[in-house]
Order: sequence, then structure tokens, then C-alpha cells
Amino acid sequence: MRILCFFVVLLFVAVHGAAGFSRSPRHHIKCGYRGTFCTPGKCPNGNAYLGPCRTGYSCCRWL
Repeated sequence: MRILCFFVVLLFVAVHGAAGFSRSPRHHIKCGYRGTFCTPGKCPNGNAYLGPCRTGYSCCRWL
């Protein structure tokens, strides 16, 4: 009976932990160091796009 309880708890923990992976992971770049900055939308003219720093923002680098 104890083993059955253990498996039920283990199943609950596995299902609960898997719920956090329902969305696709977004890889954001850390901006704000070594000439980089985070700006809403696209990078201004004369700046290089490095990637997203958060939703709706672009990580840019001064050239």
C-alpha cells in the first residue's frame, strides 16, 4: 500500500513539473553591457541586431 501511495505522489510531481514546459522556451539575450542596449521594436539605423532581449524588444549593438 505504501508503494502505491509513493507512485501516486511520484506521478503527481512528474505531471506538475511537466506543466511548466507547455510553452516553447524563448531564448532571450542579456543586454545592457559592452555597447549593447534593449529597445522596443526594431534597432535604430546604424545599429546591429543581436536578438530578442524580451517580448517585443530587440537587443542592439552600437557599431
